[in-house]
Amino acid sequence: MPSYVITGGRGIAYEFAKQLSSKPENHVFSVVRNPDSVPALGELAAERKNLHVLKADLTDLSALRQAAKDAAAVTGGTLDVLLNVAAWLSYDVNSYKTLFEFEGKEEELVKDLRESFEVNVIGVIYVTNAFLPLLRAGQTKKVITLSTGMADPDFSYLANQSQAGPYTISKAATNMVNAKYAAEFADEGFKFVAISPGLVDTNVPGTSYNDEQMAGIMKMVAGFKKAFPDFSGQYISPTESVNLMMDIIDTLKPEENGTFISHHRNKNWL
Repeated sequence: MPSYVITGGRGIAYEFAKQLSSKPENHVFSVVRNPDSVPALGELAAERKNLHVLKADLTDLSALRQAAKDAAAVTGGTLDVLLNVAAWLSYDVNSYKTLFEFEGKEEELVKDLRESFEVNVIGVIYVTNAFLPLLRAGQTKKVITLSTGMADPDFSYLANQSQAGPYTISKAATNMVNAKYAAEFADEGFKFVAISPGLVDTNVPGTSYNDEQMAGIMKMVAGFKKAFPDFSGQYISPTESVNLMMDIIDTLKPEENGTFISHHRNKNWL
């Protein structure tokens, strides 16, 4: 049976779990920090016996190793695809600050940078290392790490994306993590790929923004339109994003190992 491990339980991670577990032949494991905080995932797992929820924080290596053991007990010690989806992004007004706008608020900047790196870089390494023994025993040997087009320096410049510094800086580092693993394990037939899911609407219904946050969002979208004049300004749904990414994941080629691509399989980040 094909097997998948997904980190995270909301938004895109939930959609991956939903789509993959809809096929009874798949073993699907969702690794989440607090299962009680993602009731929709728990309800789905109660309905689908091939979906397993494993408790582990991405920064807790011992918990991740236990999660790998739990998954191995179900699959017989193998894993086909690892999906590094979970990430840290501050959703307060700091998300829309430029680096210079942290002037005089360096403690906030350092805190956001550390939290971003701890989850988005160190966490990805911890998860990947924990599940590598299973992946080595698997058939497809695919490791997919979600990134963001805003981690592309050229795009960030062209689209005037000066905000969200800690998050995008950490994601640029994540892309290098992907490249390092790709180089190390290419001879074993692995495919490590970083994918941007596009501009996805993952907000919980009823989410509201203050004036400063709305101004940041409008500035971000205006920059996108500058880089891509045909951009409609519309977000895509998690379902559409995952559909596009699964088309790529299912048909990855050896020469795509180590690449950083969009949900369109190119550098069109929107």
